[in-house]
Amino acid sequence: MRVPVGRAVGRARAGRGGPALPRPFVLSAFPAAPLDAASVVECAALMRGSADAVLLGDSGAARVQFPPAYRAMLVQAQGLPAWAGLACRDRNRVALEGELAALAHAGVAGVHCVTGDHPALGHRPDAAPVFDLESHELVPLARRYGLTVSVAESPGAPPVAQRARRLAQKVRAGAQLALLQYAGDAAAVARFVGELRAAGADVPVLPGVPVVVDRPGAELLASFPAAVLPAGFLDAVLGAADPFRAGVEAALGYACELLAVDGVAGVVLGGGSGPGTERALAAALGEIGRDLRRRMA
Repeated sequence: MRVPVGRAVGRARAGRGGPALPRPFVLSAFPAAPLDAASVVECAALMRGSADAVLLGDSGAARVQFPPAYRAMLVQAQGLPAWAGLACRDRNRVALEGELAALAHAGVAGVHCVTGDHPALGHRPDAAPVFDLESHELVPLARRYGLTVSVAESPGAPPVAQRARRLAQKVRAGAQLALLQYAGDAAAVARFVGELRAAGADVPVLPGVPVVVDRPGAELLASFPAAVLPAGFLDAVLGAADPFRAGVEAALGYACELLAVDGVAGVVLGGGSGPGTERALAAALGEIGRDLRRRMA
């Protein structure tokens, strides 16, 4: 099931430090309800064939959900390559290595290594944080298991001037792709890519594309720390007669603008869903991903 992101096929858009990508790479969020295998099956049916891999993030809100390797196996059983998220917040190094071994055994497309937000910021403020390792320490462990590794960065989070250098540190630790939090318009993303290259990190960069199709999703997106959206993005979607259709078109347009930026090797289709809205977001993500892949074929 592993996606051949490390194989040089066609016109590579990767830098010297990362895997060669055959064309712009589409990662997509996967909005199934937590602890609900039936929701995984339902959302997978809507998203099958829409992305190179689906990003199964370890919840930033400390939400209780299935462990990464089990979620990956559930998703891959439905025909979707999994790009598993793994956060240091909830696990010590022994538990992290166990998950990495299981992810490698499951043949995931990649693993996204993050430090994680403090539990006080999420749904379980009563949980004790672990933080035995940080993301730049988890990266080489993941590489040791033969996994393709991505890391995150938020260009709009303070201290803004240090963000490119922080990401370059993760690249030196072995990260092969950089996934960006929503970072503003295409010009802002281009500036950050330039700063990253100047800091010595030459890896594929995949900026985030927000997918908003209803008010609950917009409110959730607005709560993301350091998320920077293009001016008027949310207002245009929520003010439309058909927010679903407007959200799909806005995400497609923004994705195409980002893909035209030199150094951008793909996009991450993201967004958030509240309880009961997972199916709608999965439908939107599936439609956007399939449209993008047709355009890039």
